[in-house]
Amino acid sequence: MLVANRGEIAARVIRGCHERGIQAVAVYSEADKDALHVRMADQAFLLGPAASSESYLRADKLLEVAAKSGCDAVHPGYGFLSENAKFAAQVIEAGLVWIGPPPSAIDAMGSKTGARQRMTAAGVPCVPGTIEALADEHVAAQIAADIGYPIMLKAAAGGGGKGMRRVDRAEDMADAWLATRSEAKKSFADDAVYVEKLVERPRHVEIQVLADGHGNVVHLCERDCSVQRRNQKVIEESPCPVLSPDTRAAMGAVAVRAAAAVNYVGAGTCEFLLAEDNRSFYFLEMNTRLQVEHPITEMVTGIDLVHAQLRVAAGERLWFCQEDVVQRGHAVECRIYAEDMAANFRPSPGPLRGYREPAGPWVRVDSGVVEGMDVPRYYDPMVAKLICWGADRDAALERTRRALKDYLVVGIPTSIPFFLAILDDPDFRAGHYSTAFIRPEWLEAHVRPDHDAEEIALIAAAIAKFESDKKSLPADDAVTDGSTWKRSLRWSERARGVR
Repeated sequence: MLVANRGEIAARVIRGCHERGIQAVAVYSEADKDALHVRMADQAFLLGPAASSESYLRADKLLEVAAKSGCDAVHPGYGFLSENAKFAAQVIEAGLVWIGPPPSAIDAMGSKTGARQRMTAAGVPCVPGTIEALADEHVAAQIAADIGYPIMLKAAAGGGGKGMRRVDRAEDMADAWLATRSEAKKSFADDAVYVEKLVERPRHVEIQVLADGHGNVVHLCERDCSVQRRNQKVIEESPCPVLSPDTRAAMGAVAVRAAAAVNYVGAGTCEFLLAEDNRSFYFLEMNTRLQVEHPITEMVTGIDLVHAQLRVAAGERLWFCQEDVVQRGHAVECRIYAEDMAANFRPSPGPLRGYREPAGPWVRVDSGVVEGMDVPRYYDPMVAKLICWGADRDAALERTRRALKDYLVVGIPTSIPFFLAILDDPDFRAGHYSTAFIRPEWLEAHVRPDHDAEEIALIAAAIAKFESDKKSLPADDAVTDGSTWKRSLRWSERARGVR
């Protein structure tokens, strides 16, 4: 099977293949030649230069590799070409199995306006707004006046938090319209924009669905993805702390109906906004692929979603029914980003001079890196996902805190201090949060330079440098163990520019 992706999701899928006795073929760019997924695969092929447009987004090269290596199937992971209906069709036309939904389902849900039209027709509750792209900002302003401000302008082909603008007043519409169209064109090669009513302080709750090719569809309960920065999820948990059994069942039934409406096959996710009353919910979109946060669903249901994708793609019927799906315990996922939180979360690619993942019962790390490799600057800065399970929410949060403190990354700043600050927040601990949780004032109060972490990293790098240099010292210049710390201190001072 060709794994048409990179990083942690490629490594995750390769493990799933090996567990089912399937040989995995990896692809890589010049920037990823030393990546973990390349080392794990049975075969690996260079696609091209670092830029994704010349490597991971080259459908022709991917199909060429699949043919050359004798693959039977293609797994797209997430991102890149995973929701590209044209690529899915090309894979099928080449006589290969596509590990994902039919191209028609990807097309049906790929356009946000088209999806809203289909879901409205299927009786799925949607956020008030337009169900088709708008001609200009004047039409958008009229719609906004009818449904009431604030509203969101959204790219019809959008996703991943891009191509979205909040508009609070009619006076701001023209500038917001131009900015949204520009970002949409740049990100998705499609500048179509629609209007959606802004639901104030909602929770972002999604339902995992799984369907086979024989008409059977089930949901695997929910994930709460409300803690977001710049409309991008950063921490997720399952179950949702405020969802009642009745609302969970109703939301799950709607997700199943949405998947059935487009003849869905495989793993997918329906995303909803949950209103402040914790009962009213509205369909946002369907992601026609495996989600980044799928591990927390696996942890609480015991269902391996990659294995499920492979079994469904092989033509199997679902081997369980809705009544068999039970949530047990609580799971939390933190996305470990190569970002400098003290510099407005600027991406911080670079060499991993030291790297040690946390361990222990019910601690899982899905990563795509190893010590010594470079985190490339060309791709999304997420390097790993930390997933922790506990018998209840408090236990899961405490295990997550311990694991974060055990996580060692030397050489680049990461989002680990950011997650520790979230876990210490009383509102988060109480489950009282929404998509507005990470506010500017929250960041100002919690996100500060971590001088202790910086000093520890410098000292660790100094010790590593000293140990390396010690091997090349002549015998009469050897140092005793007792003087190691002095030499390390001098290296630390030199690293900080101290004379």
